[in-house]
Amino acid sequence: MHKESPIRVLAIAALVCAVCSIFVSAAAVGLRPQQQANKLRDTQRYILQTAGLYEPGSEGDLAALFQQIEGRVIDLETGEFVEGVTPDDLEKQGAKNEAMKIAAESDIAGLGEKPARRAIYFVREGNRLERLILPVEGKGLWSTMHGFVALGPDLATIKTFCIYDHAETPGLGGEVSSPKWLALWDEKTAIDAEGRPILEVVKGAVDPRSPNADHQIDGLSGATLTGRGVTNLVHFWLGEQGYGPLLDRLREGGDHVEGI
Repeated sequence: MHKESPIRVLAIAALVCAVCSIFVSAAAVGLRPQQQANKLRDTQRYILQTAGLYEPGSEGDLAALFQQIEGRVIDLETGEFVEGVTPDDLEKQGAKNEAMKIAAESDIAGLGEKPARRAIYFVREGNRLERLILPVEGKGLWSTMHGFVALGPDLATIKTFCIYDHAETPGLGGEVSSPKWLALWDEKTAIDAEGRPILEVVKGAVDPRSPNADHQIDGLSGATLTGRGVTNLVHFWLGEQGYGPLLDRLREGGDHVEGI
C-alpha cells in the first residue's frame, strides 16, 4: 500500500486505537479489585470518623477498628431490619437494590429516587447505644452532597455530622466539608419531641440568645443555596421519606435493639 494512501493512514489509526483500547480495558479490569478495596476503606474511614473512633495515623487498623461497629440493613419504607443481609451484601448487590421513585412534592433533597434498602450502623458501649450512624445525601447548588449523620442515644441529638463528597464552589459552598463548620453540628437538636426534623442552616450567624439556637447552624458565607441544600437533605433523611419509620420503631421498641 502506498505510504501516502488515506486507507493506510486510517488502517494505522484504527490499529493504534484498538491497541490502546485493549490496554485501557485491561487496566480497568485489573485495577477494579483495588479500586473496590480503596472505596471500602474510604467508607470505613468516614464511618469511623462519624463514630468518633478514628484517629489520624490509624489507617492500617481500619478493619480492626471497624469491628467495633455493628452494621445492619433496613427496609427504608417500613423501617424494619432486613434479616440475612449485611451491608457488604448490599454493596455487592448494586443495581439489585431496587430504586424507589420519590414524589416531587416530597423530594426536598432533589434526589428523584432512593434505594429500597439502606445500610445503617450502630456504635455501642457495652449494651448501651452510643451513636446511630445514618448515610445521607442531597442536592446542593452544583452537586449531590454525600455524608453521614450520627444521632445520640436519644435518637434526636446530633453527635457528629460529616459531608465527605461534593462539588460545591471552593471557598464558599465547599466549606460544607470544613472540620470547623462541621464541628458546629455537635450536640445540636435535630428532631423535636413529635419526631419532626427541625435542625436548619440559617443565613448568617446563630443568635445564641434565640430559643431556636439549639437547632440552628451558622450559615456559610456566600453559599445560601448550599446551606439550604444541607438543611433539606437532613430534613429529608430524618423525616418520613428517609429514616423516620426506623426511628419511630426504635423509639417504640418495634424492633429489638439491645441497649436502646
